[in-house]
Amino acid sequence: MNVFLQNFGCKVNATETDSMRQLLIQNGWDAVSDPGQADVVVLNSCTVTASGDKRMLQAIRRLRKAAPDAIFLVTGCYVQAFPEDAVELPGVDIILGTKDRMKIPELLEYYLRNPGFLNAYTAFQPGECFESLPQGSDPGHTRAFLKIQDGCNRFCSYCIIPYARGRCRSKNLSEIAEEARKLIGYQEVVLCGINLACYGMGTDLCIADAVRTIADAGIPRIRLGSLEPDGLTDIVLEKLHSIPDLMPHFHISVQSGCDRILKAMHRNYTCAEYENLILKIRELFPNCAITTDLMTGFPGETEQDFAETIRFVEKIQFSEMHIFRYSPRPGTPAAEMPDQIPEQIKKQRAEKLCMLSEQFHQKYLESCVGKIFHVLFERQKESAFHNGHAENYVMLQVPAKPGENFRGQVYSVKATGIQDGKLIGECC
Repeated sequence: MNVFLQNFGCKVNATETDSMRQLLIQNGWDAVSDPGQADVVVLNSCTVTASGDKRMLQAIRRLRKAAPDAIFLVTGCYVQAFPEDAVELPGVDIILGTKDRMKIPELLEYYLRNPGFLNAYTAFQPGECFESLPQGSDPGHTRAFLKIQDGCNRFCSYCIIPYARGRCRSKNLSEIAEEARKLIGYQEVVLCGINLACYGMGTDLCIADAVRTIADAGIPRIRLGSLEPDGLTDIVLEKLHSIPDLMPHFHISVQSGCDRILKAMHRNYTCAEYENLILKIRELFPNCAITTDLMTGFPGETEQDFAETIRFVEKIQFSEMHIFRYSPRPGTPAAEMPDQIPEQIKKQRAEKLCMLSEQFHQKYLESCVGKIFHVLFERQKESAFHNGHAENYVMLQVPAKPGENFRGQVYSVKATGIQDGKLIGECC
């Protein structure tokens, strides 16, 4: 029988969707890219924003038209966070949250024998273990993603994820080593998790132990996914610094550069503490890239608060910033806060931050010119350039000659200039 899978949301979700695809293939299903050929449609939902919920509903309607007789299974964060709403999803036959995904083949077999709406949602319980799913990386890709952590204990006031993902839990090192060995052949492995820096919470382990385990398995390049500041202590950073296979790019969410707003967000650090963290990373990893997520328009953010954020990011000089306008997520404390910011003001503030981000990125690229990088090449753009990412995750282009194929290979490249927001260079 045929199954079509569609993913919504973050890289963790995408990794899990790949794993669910692999799980079904292992159980005799055929994965198809055309929903019209599917006997089963699996949607892995995201619920970070209300607009994400809306996109999922639109997708269900669209896919139901393409596959009117298919069994529809919706899993993921939306179901886990809002199980009472999930049972009302139109055209859906099975619902399952962010746990027990190994049961999907069993649930489908049960449904085939006993047609009728099946609610397989279960709430998280204290002491839940990390759920290990099959490795689903595509051997045709140049890098693989390895999920090693799930859940979050932070409860930021704007975020629904702790309700959708449960508390922090980590994959044990023996499983990480086993999966890493299966990924030998990839030039690079990216570690991902909901709160990756909290790997090992509740044990004597930390994220550096996971990185070291993967390096020892023989993976030549290891990259960290998005990080939160908590967990990145001086000791952890020193341990990370001792692993030469770790790529020097750190994406560390800051969300605001104003202490008053950080406190309202329940971020549990101050601007000074965040700045000290960045100074320590730059001391240990000279010329590394520091990127971040930054939210504007949080309830109650005044012009003075926004000005403080501007001053803060100008001091830090991120190599790039991902700018988000605050969007109320029903079910979170921030959605009920007074002094919600008008959309036009959010838009104006976001545009100013985006302009700063472009300036920071240009300045960082200029600092890279003349340096030599080891570039993992991924694709060739219109046959004119080989494109790939350097250690610091900056895109670097090399002019392509007829018949050359750099995909999946690492070459030393000297950055010689900047073109269309990317480095250009020549192989050494």
